[in-house]
Amino acid sequence: MKKVSIAVLSALFLSMASLSPISVQAEFDEKQAEMQNVELTQEQKDEISVLHKDVLEKKKEVILKYVEYGVFSEEKGNEIISKFEKRYAKLEENGFIPKWDHKKKSIN
Repeated sequence: MKKVSIAVLSALFLSMASLSPISVQAEFDEKQAEMQNVELTQEQKDEISVLHKDVLEKKKEVILKYVEYGVFSEEKGNEIISKFEKRYAKLEENGFIPKWDHKKKSIN
């Protein structure tokens, strides 16, 4: 009787766990659709731009400190800073709307 109870509970748990990601994905897709229709005003873009520039400058300071302390080589530090700047440029190009809808390649 104990084995049957454990088996039933396990089956119930597994069936619930397998259905959960589907509903979460559907909710995520709905939120993504809502987010893609947003258009920022120039004033909002300017405000976001200032914040992102501040963050970019702080990140650069951190990387330069790591270079100073010998954690990264100067070449590696410049490479990291370059990636930060490219991300900022991409964000600016997209009107400061983050694009997080990267689709994973299917294995099929």
